[in-house]
Amino acid sequence: MFDLPVAVDLRTAARALGIGSTTAYRLIREHEFPCPVLRVGRRYRIPTNELMRALGIEDRPLYSMDPEEDTDDPSVGF
Repeated sequence: MFDLPVAVDLRTAARALGIGSTTAYRLIREHEFPCPVLRVGRRYRIPTNELMRALGIEDRPLYSMDPEEDTDDPSVGF
C-alpha cells in the first residue's frame, strides 16, 4: 500500500475494501463510501491516505525502533 500513488482509481479502492465496483458506485451515489471521494472530470479518485485510514492502516510504516537512532554509535544507551 505504501507504494501507491497519492490517489487511486475507484476500482483499486473498491478492491482494497473488498467490495465490487457496482457496490462502490452505489455507495458513492448514496454518500456512504467509507472515505472521501474526489470527482475528476468523469472519473472518481480516492486519496490513498484516506483509503489507508479507512482500512485502519497508519499513514506511514511503523518501526520497532526509531529509524533516526544511530545504532552504530557506542555512546547510545549510556
